[in-house]
Amino acid sequence: MGYVKTAMLMAAMTALFMGVGYLIGGSGGALIALVVAAGMNAFTWWNSDRMVLKMHNAQPVSPGDRAGLYAMTAELARNAGLPEPKVYLIDTPQPNAFATGRNPANAAVAVTKGLMQSLSREELAGVIAHELAHIRNHDTAIMTVTATFAGAISMLANFALFFGGARERMGMIGTLMMMLLAPMAAALVQMAISRTREYAADKAGAEICGQPLWLASALEKIAMGAARIDNHAAERNPATAHMFIINPLHAHKHDNLFATHPATENRIAALRAMTPDAARGRAESPRPTSSSSRIPKTGRRRDAGPWR
Repeated sequence: MGYVKTAMLMAAMTALFMGVGYLIGGSGGALIALVVAAGMNAFTWWNSDRMVLKMHNAQPVSPGDRAGLYAMTAELARNAGLPEPKVYLIDTPQPNAFATGRNPANAAVAVTKGLMQSLSREELAGVIAHELAHIRNHDTAIMTVTATFAGAISMLANFALFFGGARERMGMIGTLMMMLLAPMAAALVQMAISRTREYAADKAGAEICGQPLWLASALEKIAMGAARIDNHAAERNPATAHMFIINPLHAHKHDNLFATHPATENRIAALRAMTPDAARGRAESPRPTSSSSRIPKTGRRRDAGPWR
């Protein structure tokens, strides 16, 4: 089913790409856009994950890293019934994370240094479990392809101002409107696939790590950090914003209609509702329990590595 959704998305983005090409160059522009889109479809399917990781200057984490990040991710992947993904670290103080890859066998999880420094070991496990849920649900292919196409459509629309044919057909006002509306249409596609999949990944991630409150606590901390700490790579590549667990852009404070993520407080409430204490209205802080915890053992003391 994940591949069907991805194919439908690629077809929709191709049609939008052709539409912008037609407005810029007529039927010839639409044909050129079709050829370019076909090449992009093939290229992004095989290379978009590496492109996104490069955009954020993500560096690979080796097995046996001192912090135990690789071991934790590998163990949680086994809990989820997934192959071990590649693990990457992004050098930014903003706490955040995302997953990418065209399928579970070619997937990667990337976390920021800010995330490692601001979360407890349990909270970090909740975040990684969330990203593994995206991989298991085949969301990563959809997210990565959308990011690539949305960026290309925005760039193509901006070129319209420099093409005389587009100005003659639509006038200056029409050209400016297309420059605004085409990227917005691409953003709407991102939003349409982003909100519901976040709730699904939250639920599945809580099941993978065995503790919904770990992820709930992590989301609260990440949202606070993302609101006050810049993520310069994300600001340069806003088309990738929907891939992160929390919107990394400060521009996300606009109207909720155009938000790429559901409200964090709603996600936290949904996670808390999964706990046995939810019916009694108790919101306990996340603590490991031997009976249901699935946090991996890394062979280090609890306060080892970056966790406090």
